[in-house]
Amino acid sequence: MDISQIFKNNQNWVQSKLNQEANYFSDLSKGQTPDILYIGCSDSRVSAEELMGIAPGEAFIHRNIANMVPNSDLNVMSVINYAVEHLKVNHVVVCGHYYCGGVQAAMKSGDLGILNPWLRNIRDVYRTHKNELSAIENEEHRYKRLVELNVEEQCINVIKTAEVQKAQRDRGLTVHGWVFDVHSGNLIDLNIDFKKLLENIMEIYRLDLADPEVQTAKP
Repeated sequence: MDISQIFKNNQNWVQSKLNQEANYFSDLSKGQTPDILYIGCSDSRVSAEELMGIAPGEAFIHRNIANMVPNSDLNVMSVINYAVEHLKVNHVVVCGHYYCGGVQAAMKSGDLGILNPWLRNIRDVYRTHKNELSAIENEEHRYKRLVELNVEEQCINVIKTAEVQKAQRDRGLTVHGWVFDVHSGNLIDLNIDFKKLLENIMEIYRLDLADPEVQTAKP
C-alpha cells in the first residue's frame, strides 16, 4: 500500500462530507453523545461503524484481539467506565466474528510468546464449556461455537463490573452479545438470556449498588 494515498483518500473523504453538509466537522467537534459502547475484535476485516450502518459519534468503540473483557485489562475496564459513567451509553455490545484468528489460535497448542497470556483467557472459556465443545465433531462448527461462547463469557465479564450494574439499576442499560459472519456479512444477535445464565452465580458478583434483577437485551 502507498501510504501517501491515505492522505489523498482523507481529503476526498473530507470534501465528500462537506458537500453533503457544510457544518459536518464543526458539528462533530462539539462533542460526542453515543448511545452504544461497542467492544469488538481488532481484525482488519471487521469495521464496527460500517457493519452497523452508523455514523461517527453514534458508538464508542473499543477493539482488541478476540473482543475480550478481562478484568485485569485496564484498557477495556477504563473504556467501560468512561462509556458508562461519563458518556452515559444505554447499550453495551460485545461483538465477536466467525473466522476469528485469535479464537482459532487459542484452540491450538502452539507457543505464541507474548500472546499466550491473552489467549489463555479464551482457553479458559473453552475449559468452562469443554463438554459442549468436545461433543461437536465438526471442527469448523466447534470453532464457531467457541466464538459464540466467548462472546457470551465476555458479556458476563461486562455485567460483573460496578459501572454496568449501577447503570442497569439506574437507567436500564442493556448488554448485548452479537456475532458478525464475515462470510455472509450478516450481523447475528445471539439473544443471550442473561437472567437464566446468571441466576445461580450472580449473587457472587452482584454488588450492593445493584438490584437483584439483571437487565437483559430488549427487542
